[in-house]
Amino acid sequence: MGADLRAAMGWLHTWAGLALGAILFAIFWMGTLSVFDREIDRWMMPDTRLPAAAPPAWPALIDRARALAPDSPAWGFVLPTPRAPMARFYYQDASGERAFRDLDPKSGAALPEAGTLGGTGFIFPFHFRLHLRMWDLGYWLVGLAGMAMFALLVSGVIIHRRIFADFFTFRHERRLSRASLDLHNLTGVLGLPFHFVMTLSGLIIFFGIYFAGAINAVYDNDRAAFNREVFGSFQRAAADAPGPLGSLEVMSAEAARRWRGEPPYFVRIWHPGDANATVEMRRSRARSIDMNVDTLHFDAATGALLQEHSAAPVAHVQRFIAGLHFIQFEHWPLRWIYFALGLAGCAMIATGYVYWLAARQRRHAAGAAPGLRLVTGLTIGAVTGLLIATLVFFNVNRLLPQGAVFLGYERAALEVWAFYLAWLVAFAHAWGRAGRAWREQCWVIAALAALAPLLNWASTGDHLGRTLPAGYWSVAGMDLMLFAGAALAAWVALGLRQPAAAPAGRAALEAPGRV
Repeated sequence: MGADLRAAMGWLHTWAGLALGAILFAIFWMGTLSVFDREIDRWMMPDTRLPAAAPPAWPALIDRARALAPDSPAWGFVLPTPRAPMARFYYQDASGERAFRDLDPKSGAALPEAGTLGGTGFIFPFHFRLHLRMWDLGYWLVGLAGMAMFALLVSGVIIHRRIFADFFTFRHERRLSRASLDLHNLTGVLGLPFHFVMTLSGLIIFFGIYFAGAINAVYDNDRAAFNREVFGSFQRAAADAPGPLGSLEVMSAEAARRWRGEPPYFVRIWHPGDANATVEMRRSRARSIDMNVDTLHFDAATGALLQEHSAAPVAHVQRFIAGLHFIQFEHWPLRWIYFALGLAGCAMIATGYVYWLAARQRRHAAGAAPGLRLVTGLTIGAVTGLLIATLVFFNVNRLLPQGAVFLGYERAALEVWAFYLAWLVAFAHAWGRAGRAWREQCWVIAALAALAPLLNWASTGDHLGRTLPAGYWSVAGMDLMLFAGAALAAWVALGLRQPAAAPAGRAALEAPGRV
């Protein structure tokens, strides 16, 4: 019975990984980068490289809001933090669309348009919805991949009877199939608890999509009632008469007093300039794991408290799980641990693919197994191809001038098009030159990773000799990681060699060689 169970789990592990491994790698890779999404923003948005965050100058910010969006029904401000030192102003533009502008929190001056989606606008959403919005297809694909990840984790534990011994075994000098399996086992065991928690929490975060029927059944299809109970939504109709705006500093101090010293991180003014205007303040998440929904609503004119909301127990548990996943709290050692374990997950998925290919290339010639060449190209494109596309995204960001427009597409859209075009070319190269694609794409990764910090230096004047002494770690850290990635990719490329005596068909499958 035990052997039969392991055989069944082996079949499940193989085919679930093979079918959804490419999506899982993209989710893990973008999720790993999202651990430092705001640091990526600072690198990609040089005008937001402001001095350390300071308390916002509210009169200056309100004056700027009146100038930028006098007719907007609401003004929202994400307040500066050490990771994002600017104030981000949200409003409704003349066309009725949601827009934002970054402001200097001290002077209220509007910073130049970023011209990029950056880490928070492109990399982070890619992690959980793959930028597939129609019918929420991206969310459902990620959910399907999450369920497959559960199956892979459980079946992997069952398959490996010597799971803890495997953790201490890595025979890098052995043939590719053995070395890749050892690395697959090592990274899988190392990150097993983390991968389980991240997969489970990722599914729980989007319960509103995956279990919408349960919400509709309990709240009789009234999502507004659900939002009021869970998130403390509060609205007061406009009086259509002018009214003053009281001291936001006083309201912020009262919010901090009620939240035991925690200041607000988000402030929204509903119906600005109206006699019935209200001020919404949301509690900072910098010092707590949970992504709390603690909210206060004040009368904008008098500062009187109108409503105080905290999450109910069930909602609080969900927000705690969400906080574990998104790690928005300030804890730099833990953030680096998340990053390292995320990379371990990427290595686990990639080596699983490589082991499958290496094990089967010994049984088949390319002509006898056409699907093997397809999977080889898919693996290369999904792994090194995605890395190339990401680095192209960074390099194009530093190459395109502000205000660039091409064929009607603005700068931010051009960066995204460059990402997808580079990824498509990497897939084409992988299928066209499967025998050499691993090594050639590693060299491309090394070149692009080394080029990006140089372009940052040339376009902004910020280099490691300046950012390191100044302690500007978001930009310095990005440059250092890019140089480290370039060195690692070059080392891997040097270690990859094509077997000299292999037939032409098999050479395409044995391309990774021995490391």
